[in-house]
Amino acid sequence: MLTIDDLKFNSHGLIPAIVVDATSKKVLTLAYMNRESLAISLEEKRTCFWSRSRQELWRKGETSGNVQHIRTIVADCDRDALVVTVDKEGPACHLGTDSCFNDPLFIGEGGEPFSVEGLYALLQGRKETLPEGSYTTYLFQKGLDKILKKVGEESTEVIIAGKAEDKRETVYEIADLMYHVMVLMVEMGISVEDVLAELASRHVIDHKVKQEKMV
Repeated sequence: MLTIDDLKFNSHGLIPAIVVDATSKKVLTLAYMNRESLAISLEEKRTCFWSRSRQELWRKGETSGNVQHIRTIVADCDRDALVVTVDKEGPACHLGTDSCFNDPLFIGEGGEPFSVEGLYALLQGRKETLPEGSYTTYLFQKGLDKILKKVGEESTEVIIAGKAEDKRETVYEIADLMYHVMVLMVEMGISVEDVLAELASRHVIDHKVKQEKMV
């Protein structure tokens, strides 16, 4: 296990800290720590940085409430950069977005890789703009009852395909179900992070139960 003395701070006494969401694995922000802010972070188990613009310590969430609770801090092979894995409360960016990294500079031929978060953002955009001719627009315009009906129908289709032991059809129907569930999530203001956090909490509980049973 390393100590602060094992780390290599730059000529300004700083070390870059890449902050990552423990649940979604999304890169949230890049900030800097000095020895004091890192010591505070380790002691309080929440991120504290050094603000280069204000030249002062900056406890994340001190004024905004968007606290980041630290799970792990890992140094790179040269020990001159850190990855800080956190459980966050609220947006990481001062602009109110989930992450500070939102503006593409280059996208290759394959485009951006698919992600559940990307699909969720797309559905949010559909709800806000309601483009004509979009099936998603149709669902949002019809409202909650229609969305719930579709979730029920797609659940039945998954059961039928699974009962038939048709793997390809089951995958297809699960994808349909996931899409409609995510439409429901957007309609109700439930984020992907909300669901992942719930799953993560169950994982911890299950782990403890297993330990208790083993003892």
